[in-house]
Amino acid sequence: MIDAGVNLTSSQFHVDADDVVARAREAGITSMMVIGCDEQDSIEALALAKRYQYVSCAGIHPHNAKDASAELESNLRQLASENEVVAIGECGLDYNRDFSPRPQQREIFARQLALANELNLPVYLHERDAHEDMLAILKEYQPKGVLHCFTGTKAQAENYLDLGLYLGVTGWVCDERRSQDLNDALNVISLDRVLIETDAPYLLPRTIRPKPKSRRCEPMHLAYVVTHLSAHYGVSESEVSKTTTQNFRTLFNL
Repeated sequence: MIDAGVNLTSSQFHVDADDVVARAREAGITSMMVIGCDEQDSIEALALAKRYQYVSCAGIHPHNAKDASAELESNLRQLASENEVVAIGECGLDYNRDFSPRPQQREIFARQLALANELNLPVYLHERDAHEDMLAILKEYQPKGVLHCFTGTKAQAENYLDLGLYLGVTGWVCDERRSQDLNDALNVISLDRVLIETDAPYLLPRTIRPKPKSRRCEPMHLAYVVTHLSAHYGVSESEVSKTTTQNFRTLFNL
């Protein structure tokens, strides 16, 4: 299995990252995408990818768009010259919290899409409550990539699939309180367009039994996403793991 999204730079992993990685490997996680959320975070994500022989992305999360430097393209281009950096991002739009002004989010997003096209790299995308604007910008640049941590509707899934994007599924799918839209959307998302991820340390699957004492999600919990998708698609867990691993390798040219 490959965990297609881990915030390994999070302060929640600073003390025991080696142990987290060891548990992931014991659970059959063969690789991870270490997410970069701003310029400094992307440097740290690359260092962790090198340390553990994983891959990373380099970019500016929409929350951090207001802090993007004037040297953004130059800095990301330099990071992207490293073999471990296989995508530009996490980038996109987030109108749910509006930590950065929306016009600035759109500008920084478009600049990253242009850079990804220049470098012929896929993009690692984030979108929350911004589907229409996101779709319009994506149609302009036509990148290849994945919509990370997709939680949207069936119609939104179809729009992203029509653009050739992959969709990332997390432990959100295991949350009976809020996963109705996502589980409905899975009916139009074929398994060959799915990447599986934990978004650790967030989105701990609610199907874990017995319930863990800590609410921190780890990559080792990816198996619960696999189990849910296995039941939904009516295929074995090994088939889910195999197909999503191949999807990851195809998208990121590995």
